[in-house]
Amino acid sequence: MQAKLIPVDGGAAFTINRDVTVVGRSSELCDLTIQQGAISKLQCLIAKTDGLLFIRDLASTNGTKVNGQRVTRGALLPGDELTFASVKFRVHLGPSVPGEEDEEAYSIDEETVEINARDIPEEDFEPADSAQSSSDVRLLSDDSAAS
Repeated sequence: MQAKLIPVDGGAAFTINRDVTVVGRSSELCDLTIQQGAISKLQCLIAKTDGLLFIRDLASTNGTKVNGQRVTRGALLPGDELTFASVKFRVHLGPSVPGEEDEEAYSIDEETVEINARDIPEEDFEPADSAQSSSDVRLLSDDSAAS
């Protein structure tokens, strides 16, 4: 199974080869580095297991969103939109992405990848209200996470 994060605004896809991938602004601590002030030094973890991707926010200031809904943890499905501040990715799980050559993708198993986001005022990224509306975001219960 191939797992990729495909930037919505264009650019090369990022292949996830590791079982656990750390995403954030710190190039010293993260596997996938996003250089934007609104991204936390340690934004989230992405775990790859049994053909699935799971995400866990690391108490980031501006949050991690799946399909527009702020989450603390959950499962990612093919086609989901994963957002860190204003940086959006489309989740791909399965065989190769149509029309994309494998050599164009960067593997975060081989090197740290950096993304330079556009200059967007940080005041546009206030923490979301803690009250969540119902959505199709798949959250794990604490019992599921412990097993």
